[in-house]
Order: sequence, then C-alpha cells, then structure tokens
Amino acid sequence: GAAVAAESSTGTWTTVWTDGLTSLDRYKGRCYHIEAVVGEENQYICYVAYPLDLFEEGSVTNMFTSIVGNVFGFKALRALRLEDLRIPPAYSKTFQGPPHGIQVERDKLNKYGRPLLGCTIKPKLGLSAKNYGRAVYECLRGGLDFTKDDENVNSQPFMRWRDRFLFCAEAINKSQAETGEIKGHYLNATAATCEEMIKRAVFARELGVPIVMHDYLTGGFTANTSLAHYCRDNGLLLHIHRAMHAVIDRQKNHGMHFRVLAKALRMSGGDHIHAGTVVGKLEGERE
Repeated sequence: GAAVAAESSTGTWTTVWTDGLTSLDRYKGRCYHIEAVVGEENQYICYVAYPLDLFEEGSVTNMFTSIVGNVFGFKALRALRLEDLRIPPAYSKTFQGPPHGIQVERDKLNKYGRPLLGCTIKPKLGLSAKNYGRAVYECLRGGLDFTKDDENVNSQPFMRWRDRFLFCAEAINKSQAETGEIKGHYLNATAATCEEMIKRAVFARELGVPIVMHDYLTGGFTANTSLAHYCRDNGLLLHIHRAMHAVIDRQKNHGMHFRVLAKALRMSGGDHIHAGTVVGKLEGERE
C-alpha cells in the first residue's frame, strides 16, 4: 500500500538527493487503511489519499496520469485495480462538467415526463451517406426521438463525415416537419486530431442539429474536455460512447471499475453516456 502511494505521488525506486529540496511530507500520497478481501488469498483493498497540490486544476488527463499512470506496471504487484475515487469538492469545482445536463436537454427537445427513445443505425459500417440518411429518416419518422452513429462511424471511404452530416440533417429536418416534434441524431465528431474533431462539431452546429457525439476513451480526455467546452459555449448537447472501456474495466482483479471512468467523464464533460444493455451481446451482469 505504501509503495503504491509513493509510486503514484513523490516516490521512485530509490532515494535521490533532490528529495531534500522539497517537503515530501507535504506532497506524498499516504496509504491510510488496508483490509483483506474476504474469500481471496493475498488480495487487499488499500485506501490511498493524495494532497490536492499534486493535481492540475480541471485536468482529468493529469489526474489519471498521476493516480494510474505508472503504478499499474509496478513489478511488486501481481495485479492492481482502481475500484473508486472520492473527489473533494474543492477539486471537482475546477472542472466545467457536463455541457448542459438533463433539464436543458429536455427543454431543447420540449419532451418531458418520459424516457427518450433512440436507436443505433445498422449496419454501422458499409452504407453510403445517402442510404444512411434514409435509415435515420425512417427511424425518426417512425417515432424515435433520436438515432445515433456507432462508435467507429467516423469518416471512411464509403461515407465521409461531411456527407453523413448533411444527409442526417436533411433526415432530421424532414422528420421534424412531418411529426411536429424535435428530433436529433448523435453525429459522431470523433476524429484523428482535436482540430478535426472541433471542425466537425462546428459544421454540425452550422447545420442546426441539437447534438454531437464523442468516443471519450479512444479520443482521449484532453480531446473530450475540449469538445465539452465547445458544446457548452455553442449550445450543442454531447453524447459520449464508452468504446474501449472493457479493456480497462472487464477484469475483476486488474484495471479500473467503470464507476471511475464514469466519474472521470462527469468531470471531463458529457451530457449522457452509452451504458450498454441489460440483455444483449455485450458482457454484463444483471445486478
């Protein structure tokens, strides 16, 4: 426990003379409680506290780099899992958080008192932009509130992002005119660079659509925070897809619990997140 606390704060593998140039007592992490995992041999839950001065304000990237960046490769440990984070209010208030939230989304859609119903367009890859837009229109015209891009629908040779955005906007406008309801499609703005991602979000705003989408783990927390700030400043809702989460959270003895990833997203910024289904193709437990 002490080794984990040290490695993820001020410590390294040996004593160095520069330790004397600062106050390590002020900055080091502390393991303040250890308890054995019931029914498991040589497994322990360690509670570690860190001084707030170790973290850059408003940066999920820096927070994770400190807490989980190096220590998971520590050879003194066979496995390590981050089960939860408790974020002090003083630190959480340095983050913008979600661009808008539940109430603003319902106000924008003028829909209250019921869940919002949506679906993902399938096949997720292979359709032309025009046929993709046709599928969006049929779903929205048939009664859905939203449709969405899948996580890996970005800008492929068979359907470039700009064409998809245009045909989806046409489908939204047509279905709105015919139903008298406000509709939307989660346009995936995830891209190879932050600049390209913002360019796609700007184009979506110019089309007048209500919402964009981002893959926050594969895209990265820096990119996601930038997009969340843009969405708040420009009135776009932001849906988040959790693609790659199972690489991190599926193993019970190593990685991170999804609640940690969800808290990190709340700080980085997203109005809602893809959560999987109770019964479906992806791994999950009923409880």
